[in-house]
Amino acid sequence: MVVAQGTESTNLTGHLLIAMPGMGDPRFEHSVVFICDHSDEGAMGLIVNKASSDVDLPTLLSQLDIESAHDLSRRTVHFGGPVEMGRGFVLHTPDYHSIVTTLEVREDIHMTATLDILEDLAKGEGPEKWMMMLGYAGWAAGQLESEIADNGWLVCDASPELIFDLPDPEKWEAALATLGVAALALSSAGGRA
Repeated sequence: MVVAQGTESTNLTGHLLIAMPGMGDPRFEHSVVFICDHSDEGAMGLIVNKASSDVDLPTLLSQLDIESAHDLSRRTVHFGGPVEMGRGFVLHTPDYHSIVTTLEVREDIHMTATLDILEDLAKGEGPEKWMMMLGYAGWAAGQLESEIADNGWLVCDASPELIFDLPDPEKWEAALATLGVAALALSSAGGRA
């Protein structure tokens, strides 16, 4: 497990944040957030377990004038976070690289935020495993570390299996289980030893 302690900063890029009960922000209740970038300047992540209720993938592709040769109606568009909700991101396996730019967050999980990945997915030429998100979660310098210290988040290792293979409703408890924590054992009150 990776933790941020005191004023020291640990790079959480490529890890998962697990929302603690009592966080106070309903947008993040029971969220699992994959951290795509973390530095002294702040952090950026994508919620991997919340479907968007506003848009489906065929509608999104239609709005972008992308014709799909494949039936993508069963693919979910996820709520990636409350920042720039009109901006799209695709988390995916490393078997795809955009001709524009793909960020290698980890060796086994990449992110592409350019339109060409949606065009390739519509043609059936995208990555084997992927998730489409609108919006992202962002933190200013020191904000994420403060939220972790205030018992807002637990931090655990990420895995492609948890992100891409599990149904959304199972991801929060599965992430907790990687730490050996049962959901019923969690408290919203933090403590200091």
